[in-house]
Amino acid sequence: MKPVHITRVESDSLGDFARVMQTGWSSSSQGNGEGQRLNLNQDSVKNGLGQLVLTLVKLLHELLERQAVRRMEAGTLNDSEIEQLGTTLMMQSQEIERLRNEFGLTEEDLNLDLGPLGKLL
Repeated sequence: MKPVHITRVESDSLGDFARVMQTGWSSSSQGNGEGQRLNLNQDSVKNGLGQLVLTLVKLLHELLERQAVRRMEAGTLNDSEIEQLGTTLMMQSQEIERLRNEFGLTEEDLNLDLGPLGKLL
């Protein structure tokens, strides 16, 4: 099995990303023109996908929390609904934390930098 080379880009420039993607392609048979192949590390792909999904879940959780606070402040929830909503959000938060630990991610890993828009969460 060939060793896997992982390239990481930390830049705000889309051009840098494009250059790395172009150089990330390597000939599968050392120059005989048989085809192009991108070498990917299975664990990093799994963690990247897990990070993306977990980031989206965390974002939705934060939006649900904010909506719950708005509804409580507006007085549209009774005491039992507030209790049920609080319990559900707490359990959801614990599950997000468990999955974050399972993937070996930090809180900062889930807070994507959107450039001029700022941090996601």
